[in-house]
Amino acid sequence: EGGSLIHGELLKYTGAQDKSAPFVLLEDTPKHIYVAQTGLFGGDFPTHNTPMRVVPGARELGESDNEVQLRFESPEVGGVKLIKTWTLKRGSYDVGVRHEVVNTGTSSVSPQLYLQLVRDGSKPDGTDNTFYSTFTGPAVYTEAKKYQKVEFKDVDDNKVDIEKSSPNGYVAMVQHYFASAWLLNDGIERENFVRKVDANFYTAGAITTLGQIEPGQSKTLNARFFAGPQQEKMLETLSPGLVLVKDYGMFTILAKPLYWLLDKIHSLLGNWGWSIVALVVLLKAAF
Repeated sequence: EGGSLIHGELLKYTGAQDKSAPFVLLEDTPKHIYVAQTGLFGGDFPTHNTPMRVVPGARELGESDNEVQLRFESPEVGGVKLIKTWTLKRGSYDVGVRHEVVNTGTSSVSPQLYLQLVRDGSKPDGTDNTFYSTFTGPAVYTEAKKYQKVEFKDVDDNKVDIEKSSPNGYVAMVQHYFASAWLLNDGIERENFVRKVDANFYTAGAITTLGQIEPGQSKTLNARFFAGPQQEKMLETLSPGLVLVKDYGMFTILAKPLYWLLDKIHSLLGNWGWSIVALVVLLKAAF
């Protein structure tokens, strides 16, 4: 349905409750909803609810393969066909998502493409702690306003204040040590949004205009979808400002330089345990 991503496990991380199973970030169950969707609007066009056909081909990443592609094709809806191709690469937390919009009708069309994250407002299991608080919710980054996180309560109270129009940045969903985000190339104008869909049910995403498509013609837009851990070095390479999803909260002014020092020590010692010991020794010496 819609060629949506409705389940995602991070194989290098264990679950909060079941340490023998991989950590599940994305899922669509009666208990928890957290999915990634894309589709078209501006007419009676294919959406994330449109049944799509999976094109025959490889469904698993082979031992000698570095990537695998999953291609979905919608039926003709309103004179438009949407072809969505997911490209998963070995060892990578960002996934390529290619949208090809084909005008199969007899008149020109001007569809808009939306990319969204849909999530309930509940915090993940195992994140409630008396000694610290972590942010769970949508976040928007633009060059103009930088990093803006949105509390679910502010969405409920209709107090969302984000940079809505921008040619750069990303829209993300953050939870504890992990995050997901829709990434578009700089220069692509988009409208960012954060909305409440239903009781304890929210969506955050971006909308971009594809322009006019004549009969028999097509237009393509490439995006990337990130879903993974908040590893600073990796996040820095994926998109400007994406590293900010690693939220230190009110202790940022202290935590950021301490983490920087800890990371430098780890690059020398190669062991996080001994790196923490060394950090404590250096702090003691400094004081």
